Amino acid sequence: MTTALFENSTAFAGFSVDDVDAASRFYRDTLGLTVSEPVQPGVVFIDLPGGARVLAYEKADHVPATFTVLNFPVTDLEAAVAELARRGATFERYEGTQMETDERGIFRGGGPLIAWFTDPAGNVISVMEDA
Repeated sequence: MTTALFENSTAFAGFSVDDVDAASRFYRDTLGLTVSEPVQPGVVFIDLPGGARVLAYEKADHVPATFTVLNFPVTDLEAAVAELARRGATFERYEGTQMETDERGIFRGGGPLIAWFTDPAGNVISVMEDA
């Protein structure tokens, strides 16, 4: 019943940032994604691989998400981490936790290899190996 309601919808997710221009530069220049011109002041769409898109909107009292807002599966995590680091991404280090990462920021404690970094607004993004 509810399927028909959204059958032709092009749903998308969104998250806030504190500076949409800085976020646009990061997602475009560091991650290599297509970022739209502002659809209205402080609002852009980021095109994701596979055809999905996400909305980033500027919020004056932005607080970074306490969870991962985007996950990028890759076939070679080691290469992706090296390239992202070369482009300026800084990987999170979760020392002394259940999700402890190594010196490169890679979690190797079971399941897929995964590494987390943040956008300029502090939102968490991951790259994860999907062999």
